[in-house]
Amino acid sequence: MIKALRRIGIGLLSLVGLLVGMVACNSLPQPVQDPTAATLRVATYNVHYIWLNRQTGDWSVGDWDRRKGPLQAAFRAMDADVVGFQEMESFGRGVAPQNLTLDWLMEQNPDYGAAAIGDPAEFPYTQPIFYRRAALDLRDQGWFFFSDTPDVIYSRTFNGSWPAFASWAEFEDRTGTVFRVYNIHTEYRSASNRRLSTALVADRIAEPASRMPVFVIGDFNAIRGSATLRNLEEASVTFWPAQGSTYHFNRGLNLFPAIDHIGGTGGIAPVGDVFSIRGRFEGEWPTDHYPVVGDFQLP
Repeated sequence: MIKALRRIGIGLLSLVGLLVGMVACNSLPQPVQDPTAATLRVATYNVHYIWLNRQTGDWSVGDWDRRKGPLQAAFRAMDADVVGFQEMESFGRGVAPQNLTLDWLMEQNPDYGAAAIGDPAEFPYTQPIFYRRAALDLRDQGWFFFSDTPDVIYSRTFNGSWPAFASWAEFEDRTGTVFRVYNIHTEYRSASNRRLSTALVADRIAEPASRMPVFVIGDFNAIRGSATLRNLEEASVTFWPAQGSTYHFNRGLNLFPAIDHIGGTGGIAPVGDVFSIRGRFEGEWPTDHYPVVGDFQLP
C-alpha cells in the first residue's frame, strides 16, 4: 500500500513538474518591437463572441462592458496596418443583426476601415479585416465556408458541425503593391475538419498567390508541425513562429504552444520576429487569446 501511494505521489509530482515546465516554456518574454514606415504590420486576434441574451457572467453583455475598453487598448497596442479578427460575433437568435465588438472598434478607430464585412444575410461579418486607411486601399473582398458547399453562406463544416469560414480582402499599398489577406478560423474540436479546411484554403489561394503576395492568418486551433498547417506549407505558405502561448484560457495560463499564426507566400519577408503581446490591458483580459503581430516587407 505504501509503495503504491509512493508511486502515485511520484507520478503526481512529475505531472505538476511537467505542467510547470510547459507554462514556463510558453511564457518566455516576447520581443515586442516598434513598427517602421518601411514595413507592413500584420496582426491576428481572436476576440471571443458575446452572448446577447446574457446580462452577467463570462462573455455576456455585462462582461462586454468591462472588456471593451481593454480591447480598444489592445487594438491600439498592436499598431498594425492590417488586423484579422476572429469570433467578432454577438450571438442572438438566427443571424444576429448586432455586432457589438465591430461597431465599438469602428467607432473608436476612424483611422481604420473594416474589410470583409457586409449585410450578414449575404456576407458573414464576424471575421472582419481592419486596415489603416492612410496606408492601404481596399480593392476586393470575399469569403468561403469550410464545407462541401463552400460558396453557400453559413453552410456547416465537412462533418456537419458548426459553420466555420475564411474571409479575405485584397489591398493596394502606397507603392502600388497589391496583396491579399486570408483570415481563417478552423473548428477546435475536429482534427479532420481542420485538415479539410486548410486543404480548401490551399486550393483557394493557389490562383491569387500566382499573381500577388498572400497572407494566411488566423486562429488555426493547431500548433506548428501539425497536419493542419502542413496542408498550407505544402502550398508554399511559410508560417513565422510566435514563440509560446497565444491562447491563455482567459486566465493568463500559458499552457499550450501558439495556435494563432501568421503565414505568407510570394516572397513576403519578415522583419524581426513575429510576437504575441501578452498581459492584461487596463488591468483586464480583453479576451482569451493574445494578439499576434509581425512586420513584413512585400516583394
